[in-house]
Amino acid sequence: MPDMTSRVVIADSVSDPRAGIWFAVPGGFTELPLDVLLAPSASAEASRLREALAPMLESIPDGITRQQFIAHLASGQQLLAALREVGTVHCSLGVHRDDVEGGSGKILHSLFTVSWRDIAWSPRPVSAARAVATAEQHSHIEYLDLPSGPASMGETVRTPTAESGLPPTPLLQISAYLPHPDCKRMAILMLSTPEVERREQYREILRQIVELTSFESPLMDMPKD
Repeated sequence: MPDMTSRVVIADSVSDPRAGIWFAVPGGFTELPLDVLLAPSASAEASRLREALAPMLESIPDGITRQQFIAHLASGQQLLAALREVGTVHCSLGVHRDDVEGGSGKILHSLFTVSWRDIAWSPRPVSAARAVATAEQHSHIEYLDLPSGPASMGETVRTPTAESGLPPTPLLQISAYLPHPDCKRMAILMLSTPEVERREQYREILRQIVELTSFESPLMDMPKD
């Protein structure tokens, strides 16, 4: 499992004043470029995506397997589109080895997302407490005093319904609620994984992420050169 002592890679968005929120993730997480994956078919971004995927598709000799890959990609794009509709602005796929004491050594998968939600104005501590208290079936509730301000964390385990068409595998979702300083919106950082038995480790990963999250660019006071 990862920690925050790994090499830090700074994304170009760190200097974007429109970002609104800045955060760091540990090694093993790969950002899914929403603007590219969800670009209109006639756009330049979509053309670049097709060009990037072409060698991979050509390397698949079986036509049926190739069609299955395309179908899985389309399903993934539908999921990302649904996430964007509810305010998601960032997605990262986590791939880690179960190397903790007693672990099996298998590969673990997770999805990290950052979303915005408009809220009614109230003091930030009240908003943080209300968010986790009113969320459905939350357990292991925590209230945090972070450098970025008050926040709360909670977790739930959900099992997809038969109607969803997804495998009936329990899904652990750990959420952190960070009210913005303007008190009118909430940043929701969520880590989802089917590895329910590793909840303690994933809880610590999300806690590390939120502790490094800021509503101001961490490089704003550094020289531009």
